[in-house]
Amino acid sequence: MIHDKVAALMPTQSENEQFTGLILLSGIDKPGITQHLFATLAPFSISILDIEQVVISRRLILTVLILLNPAHQSAIEADLMECAGSIEVDIAVLFATTHTSDIATKRDLLHVVVLCSRLLPEAIAAVAGVITQSGANIEKISRTTSHPVIAIEFIVSGAKQHTLALALSLVAAEHSIDIAVQPGGLKRFAKKLVQLDVDSTLITQEVIDLLAARAGVADEVSQITQAAMRGELDFEQSLRARVALLKSLPESVLAEVAGEIVMTPGARNLVRTLQGLGHIVSVVSGGFIDVIAPLISELGITHFRANKLGISNGVLNGQVEGTVIDCAGKAAALREFAQLESIDMEQTVAIGDGANDLEMIAAAGLGIAFNAKPVVKAAADSSVSTPYLDSVLYLLGIPAQASSEE
Repeated sequence: MIHDKVAALMPTQSENEQFTGLILLSGIDKPGITQHLFATLAPFSISILDIEQVVISRRLILTVLILLNPAHQSAIEADLMECAGSIEVDIAVLFATTHTSDIATKRDLLHVVVLCSRLLPEAIAAVAGVITQSGANIEKISRTTSHPVIAIEFIVSGAKQHTLALALSLVAAEHSIDIAVQPGGLKRFAKKLVQLDVDSTLITQEVIDLLAARAGVADEVSQITQAAMRGELDFEQSLRARVALLKSLPESVLAEVAGEIVMTPGARNLVRTLQGLGHIVSVVSGGFIDVIAPLISELGITHFRANKLGISNGVLNGQVEGTVIDCAGKAAALREFAQLESIDMEQTVAIGDGANDLEMIAAAGLGIAFNAKPVVKAAADSSVSTPYLDSVLYLLGIPAQASSEE
């Protein structure tokens, strides 16, 4: 039977209606399936409205939404069934007159990213339940990575960012997962400034503790740190008190300690990937530039701010030179670097773990707590609880394929 496949596209319908066909193909994945499907459709006067393909455990699922002339429905379906037999797959087709509510036409979409080391069905059920209860709708779900963490992204319509984020924060705590809620649109992928804390964020250690161990004052420094954590000392007071205990430590120890620094897993990949995509990475530290300068240089970071140890006659003099980089100083640095790069504060990201990161996390467009203390997690827009710093990439909508390690 020869079909008339070149007639006019479709009769006149109301402006917000269209006759569509939803094609669902499934089967064992093998080369040529996609080509055969679209070669079958090619002779017809149709338009492709949407397409998505995924392979899970060698099983291919391909969905296609087409715009067609209703008169061609039977002929298209017949040819698709013949195609299914020839390439040994299953094909189902649903034809209907639909309204133009395609996801591409929707505005104010939100991206909900779920991060975890092991994804359980009850967690997904809880996330989906909160989205439904908020009056929103899940438009799309996709996996952006599966190793070393799992990242699942929901595209959601009909929700307010703050309201949904607040509700999902309870789910995150209950199910021990990380959840970020961000607006969609072009701004999600625009140039960003990503600012990192150093101690226990970019690196695994606290530099002051490494120096204290070399000076034989580890216990004394720890006591001052604990007093600061109890609120008995502010950051500047505690830093100056701890540095005073390092007096007479040889300057040569600084290079030795710099050699002991261990970067957080995924840190190098995070920095390299962001830089490769055109984003700016900056570093701020309540620690010491004397120790972290080689690492900053190695990573190619040009915007940085840290404290400077006083040195006299080849030994530490127990002083901090200049203004101490404290909580306010970190936030000020973020604003300064953003201005230098002509980046709106809305497009800045701040990542830290401690109380002295709170102001920069609050100032940033997206504040992320990395394996942080409870007060920091509560204040941040999102958190990462895995040991891998490059998990931040998935919160920013950057898939594993874009990683510098790929």
